[in-house]
Amino acid sequence: MTRVAPFTGSFHPGDVSASPAGVFVSDGQNGAVYGYGKEGRGLLRVSRSNGKSAQGTATDAEAKHLLVADYSEGIARIELATGARTLLPGAGGTPLRGIDGLVRCGSTFYGIYNGTAPGALLAIRPADTSVNVEKPLGETPLIDPTQIAYDGKRLLIVANSGWADIEKPDFARPSGATILSLPLSADCTVQ
Repeated sequence: MTRVAPFTGSFHPGDVSASPAGVFVSDGQNGAVYGYGKEGRGLLRVSRSNGKSAQGTATDAEAKHLLVADYSEGIARIELATGARTLLPGAGGTPLRGIDGLVRCGSTFYGIYNGTAPGALLAIRPADTSVNVEKPLGETPLIDPTQIAYDGKRLLIVANSGWADIEKPDFARPSGATILSLPLSADCTVQ
């Protein structure tokens, strides 16, 4: 058992992802993303520049790039070999803000949008300088979604998390959060 933290500065660990390229941890307070690689020498910043509020991360299929959902700035791509960070806007050059959790299946990244209510599941497909975005559930709303995971067969989404009410003095959960299970086809499409 060990404690792993960056060598300098404050650290507020947030979302965690794992891939053949290593383990990645975002810091939503300073926008940095840290990696813990095979060398195991501690958490090191993977980008030469920080975002504002880093959340979910996932590597591409080749494990050469890390996609980062930055809640305030939008989707960023980090080239792991150089640390170069590039913002990838959506349609019309608009940043894709308000994305929390992020996972990848094939060449499609799935993100949880919870920037406004109701939330939504987004399918995000990076291109060279932008991202294409679709809503695989159409206009079906997700109430208070926060996290997403991919288990090799399906997407698992935490909904009705209570996150928006957690700091209210009278808040008491009558039951646990809802976990939605969405099967994916062989080509990573929501069924």
